Amino acid sequence: MNNEQPVLLLVDDDEVYCEVLGDALKKRNYNVSIAHNLKDAIALAIENEPEFAVVDLRIGGESGLELVKRLSELDENTRIVMLTGYASVATAVESIKLGAIHYLSKPATADEVVAALHREEGGDPDVPPAGQPLSVKRLEWEHLQKVLTEHDGNISAAARALKMHRRTLQRKLAKHPVKE
Repeated sequence: MNNEQPVLLLVDDDEVYCEVLGDALKKRNYNVSIAHNLKDAIALAIENEPEFAVVDLRIGGESGLELVKRLSELDENTRIVMLTGYASVATAVESIKLGAIHYLSKPATADEVVAALHREEGGDPDVPPAGQPLSVKRLEWEHLQKVLTEHDGNISAAARALKMHRRTLQRKLAKHPVKE
């Protein structure tokens, strides 16, 4: 292991995406370790003590939020970026509360990931507010994510709270979020 390169843990169940992003991050002088599940990610984190981590929100059937929590417990100085194709306000807030420093929606470039990893605390007050309110479909998706998060990812408990059949909730959650 080259001590001059900062250690970065990249965790995503999409192997092709990991390979492409991992190669791009190696070209930017990071010593990249890749895992495709929580168990391997935790083992690599214990072994390599990463300075940086890029964690997908959905890792197979597992939650990247759990990994953010574990990585923060292992080393509170690890700079973690949550990366997801399923962005929601609820998961963004939870990832920050659990120790992530930034939250990016896929697709994100290697340069965006690096910028997020090195972004100092505090937000950008110049970020413009959305030009229009969220659509009803997006609001529904955000609400489902919030209730699911409140029930620690337990679909059955979230479905009961929503007074909805579990399979209906699973179908709604399996869909990609509406953009606006």
